[in-house]
Amino acid sequence: MKKTLLLLVVLVAQFVFSQEKSNIENTISTKLENINSRKGQFFASWGWNRASYSTSDISFKGNDFNFILDDVKSSDKPKSFGIRFLDPGGLTLPQTNFEIGYFIKDNYNIVFGYDHMKYVMRNNQSVGINGQITTGDYLFDDVTYNFDKIYTNETINLSKSFLLFEHTDGLNYIFIGANRFDNLNKLLGIKTDKFEVNLEEGIDFGFVMPKTNTTILGNKRYDQFHVAGFGLSASAGLNLTFFKHFYIKTDFKIGYINMPNIRITEDASEKAKQHFTFAETSYTFGYRFYIFK
Repeated sequence: MKKTLLLLVVLVAQFVFSQEKSNIENTISTKLENINSRKGQFFASWGWNRASYSTSDISFKGNDFNFILDDVKSSDKPKSFGIRFLDPGGLTLPQTNFEIGYFIKDNYNIVFGYDHMKYVMRNNQSVGINGQITTGDYLFDDVTYNFDKIYTNETINLSKSFLLFEHTDGLNYIFIGANRFDNLNKLLGIKTDKFEVNLEEGIDFGFVMPKTNTTILGNKRYDQFHVAGFGLSASAGLNLTFFKHFYIKTDFKIGYINMPNIRITEDASEKAKQHFTFAETSYTFGYRFYIFK
């Protein structure tokens, strides 16, 4: 009889323990499911970027010049600075990203963004040139220059006396986009609602409004904001969210920019045009929140 009672006690204890374990697992599962309940949330982020660009054919057309430069190389900032992203000096580098968006579903959001990239044509490189220049003599740093000529499949050195061409006050890409958002906690075996590992992929489209710093063939320096063209891109990144609201995101973006309407002098009829692909890496800090819950 005693053995039977002991067996019953053990069985009851095991049943109670199993039920409690099941309740705990269900609670954890529910919490993990709640992690994915992002519908209706807003978010905003800010951070830094680095970018690289393909070579580009750049066309310049004005009252006394009309030529094309072939396969021009560029950087996201002057190489002489020697600063690398996230170095102490790099934190103040004004190449920034900003986004604000809204989750229309748990796994999808729409976003408005602004990528403030830099584009600097590398001076003193040798490139191909075709076209004609008839500006005559002009002074640059108290030295007289004259590049008048009909150029046919020739090579020219891009000295500052010939051309300075930089979107250094912003190759400003302003866009709207859509992203897919996938939580990886279950896949990674993370059983907490205080930390999320999320995969984010998206596409976007927008316009480009550079502030182009240009000095061409002795003309007065020109540097004004102007809508010059459009861009589009695709991105993928890792989003680490803490305490359901704060997040850090690293993102890799590839895209295409086409600018057929770049202002280069005070005369609005004198313009440049170019198109190129770009690759951008960004690191941003953000916050997710409800306004209407």
